Amino acid sequence: MTTPSPTPTRARPAQPAAEGRLTPGLKPRHLSMIALGGVIGAGLFVGSGAGIAAAGPAIMLAFAASGLLVMLVMRMLGEMSAARPASGSFSVHAEREIGPWAGVTVGWMFWTLLCVGVAAEAIGASHVMQGWFPGVPLWVWVAVFMAFFCGSNLAAVKNFGEFEFWFAAVKVAAIAAFLVIGVLAVAGLLPGSHSPGTANLTGHGGFLPHGTTGLVTGLLASVFAYGGLETVTIAAAESPDPRRGVARAVRTAMWRIALFYVGSMAVIVTLVPWNSPSLVTPGPYVAVLDGLGIPAAGRVMSVVVLIALLSAMNANIYGSSRMAYSLVQRGLGPKALARTSGGVPRRAVLASSAFGFLAVLLSYWWPATVFTWLLNMVGAAVLVVWAFIAVAQLRMRRRLEREEPEQLTVRMWAFPYLTWVALAGILGVLALMLLDESNRVQLYFTAGLAVALAVAGRFGTRRAVRG
Repeated sequence: MTTPSPTPTRARPAQPAAEGRLTPGLKPRHLSMIALGGVIGAGLFVGSGAGIAAAGPAIMLAFAASGLLVMLVMRMLGEMSAARPASGSFSVHAEREIGPWAGVTVGWMFWTLLCVGVAAEAIGASHVMQGWFPGVPLWVWVAVFMAFFCGSNLAAVKNFGEFEFWFAAVKVAAIAAFLVIGVLAVAGLLPGSHSPGTANLTGHGGFLPHGTTGLVTGLLASVFAYGGLETVTIAAAESPDPRRGVARAVRTAMWRIALFYVGSMAVIVTLVPWNSPSLVTPGPYVAVLDGLGIPAAGRVMSVVVLIALLSAMNANIYGSSRMAYSLVQRGLGPKALARTSGGVPRRAVLASSAFGFLAVLLSYWWPATVFTWLLNMVGAAVLVVWAFIAVAQLRMRRRLEREEPEQLTVRMWAFPYLTWVALAGILGVLALMLLDESNRVQLYFTAGLAVALAVAGRFGTRRAVRG
């Protein structure tokens, strides 16, 4: 295999051998279910109600548009990851194709995003548990969840795979059951119910009740609901056949997004008026099931939400530790995190979990300041990651076609046109955030973090080369 010769500014070119220190403990069934269940995130169950309230029935268009963008991004990432599997995934590709500063920027930004996500998910899961056990303080549940998932990730990568396999199985079963019940209700075939027709789609202010402003808000909400799909390309590097695993995951992304996200949004807004307060509290899925008279709907969905939060927490600890390990292996981070034990980067797991637990403590100590800053810093981070993926894919595809065309087992559709369409879409969403006052602060904070990481990467790698 031909590898590009390092340029004078590179601290250390990314080498596949560095990834070999990790144990390939993930089985094909793990990857298949991670890919299938990874698309069903906590944002779908928890945050979609606010998007419906803003966009009305047009939330279907918002999820469809953002879903198309995500599919293009995943296809680009799948092309690169199938050609060059690595636990650092898009950070490795950005370093090779753009430069070490890009690898630093996108890698550590994604690490920060996942670690802050661990904190947010631990807090959310603890609130669910407190609803069932009101006498137990929130911090107890946070400590239990953090210790449990940190410990399981420290032990072996197969633990992450097994938990995600069963978590994903529950999420897939829940959303599939919801869709079956919902479609029967829409068709008027569910006993005790009648078809609402298009009354909820055209009434209560119409299909687009708040105009384009509401649609933009719904679009932004839907974009961030898709976060987390990238983890499967990181996990594939620890499977026996990473190229085949990535290819399979990417090729099934289209129908999963269309079915789970767009399909469930269509069912919800058809069965429940978009302005119903129940869509926000207790949530859209509970609102539909309660409206259909499904017994114990609220409790069942609370269990599903808890599982979705714990699944995201487990995946984020795993993903952040592998990203940190990959970065330090390539000379783009503190060397102390580079060691593995038993095929697991245990120091990276501990560092990622510690940062997540610190973020939880900050949410208790200074909820209106420090933790809010952290949330704002990662508010648009996934869009920055996607932009780097698009640029890296543009450059890597041309080089692979010239030097190693046999590595292109997964190809981006209509290259380079759809890559440019995706990049324009990403920039368009960032522009919409700039125009929206409620999202503008997040964009500023994320831009500040990106600039700081880019500067650190630029000067840090130059010093490393000179040394």
